[in-house]
Amino acid sequence: MAKPDSPLILDAVYLAEAREAGHWPPEGPAEVAIAGRSNVGKSTLLNRLAGRRALARVSKTPGRTRGIIFYDLALRLPGVSERVALRLVDLPGYGYAQVSRDERKAWQRLVEGYVKARSSLRLFLILLDARRTPGEEELQLVHWLRSERVPHHLVVTKTDKLRAAEHGAARGKARGAFGPDAPAVSLVSGETGEGVDALWATLVAAAGLRDGGPNP
Repeated sequence: MAKPDSPLILDAVYLAEAREAGHWPPEGPAEVAIAGRSNVGKSTLLNRLAGRRALARVSKTPGRTRGIIFYDLALRLPGVSERVALRLVDLPGYGYAQVSRDERKAWQRLVEGYVKARSSLRLFLILLDARRTPGEEELQLVHWLRSERVPHHLVVTKTDKLRAAEHGAARGKARGAFGPDAPAVSLVSGETGEGVDALWATLVAAAGLRDGGPNP
């Protein structure tokens, strides 16, 4: 059952995977892209957002996602009778992925091509492990998104691994790494659902779903 502050997920389906720039599905619903290191809990969080156990495959093998994967969600927002649509976009992992440098560069070109091409992209989520300090990849990604004027948001994952008293420090560490213009930060656990209601509020606002988003 959906929590009162979260949308009710009516449907969540795999749409397409693009392994080459330009091979995206036609634009439709507002899109939220999700990126992070390959062991950051991205698939677990995506499944939690979608209200499904195995929409995105959770693997013990880092770097399993080779392309950009699109998922379509049909939602009903609290207090709203009409269905609305949102598209979640799963980007290839980086950092610890056991792949060649050439393949990583190909992934980077693929992601950059997607971001520059999609007028329907409303928010770019950058996932950070609560137990790690943001690295050079994350710093470069935020710098690039700023330069492209792409709205972005930091999501600290795996907060179930922290004691309650450590949550404030985790938020401060995430913001501090990016300087005075750091993006906003959400703390979540894909395993327990902690913080997912608040993150959903961010997604709904960024996608303009309460302003009459497209109906599925």
